[in-house]
Amino acid sequence: MLVDSYIVPQCETRPGSFGGLMALYESNFIKLTHLAGEPVQLERIYWSRPPDDCDLRLTIDGRTKYTRLLHLTYVFQESTGVRVEPDMSLRVYLDARMVEVTGWAECQRHVILRNLARHFDRELDRRWTCNMVLSKWFDYLLDRGHSLKPVADADRSRFAGSPTEHA
Repeated sequence: MLVDSYIVPQCETRPGSFGGLMALYESNFIKLTHLAGEPVQLERIYWSRPPDDCDLRLTIDGRTKYTRLLHLTYVFQESTGVRVEPDMSLRVYLDARMVEVTGWAECQRHVILRNLARHFDRELDRRWTCNMVLSKWFDYLLDRGHSLKPVADADRSRFAGSPTEHA
């Protein structure tokens, strides 16, 4: 069982509030740590292939002393090439121990996700929506038995994806 319920808010944390959003970022950090290990140690490409779910890929797009830029997505092999969804970009704040969604594919194939993106237009609402989806997705991934492991150098090109995936 994850311990994100032990986060003690220092301010008002009702849904939709700024304080609540920060608590959600903290919760996402805890879940990412369970999925991939300590973010400060993440490098390169990680992959998870449980028997009863889709392939999951995590790539490290950038590193600074206090942050990591990550890209998390399911990878679908199709006859037309590789398709990635939900195609999320994340920023990990190592010092604050928080994770936030910084980018999410503009064109959602799933109707419910497309409607969520259109429904919320205020910045705080948009951030709540994206980060709540990430939180629920983390819960699902952990329930399905995902555990991200580093890809060996010899296999890196096979797991990196194709140029058509971000179209």
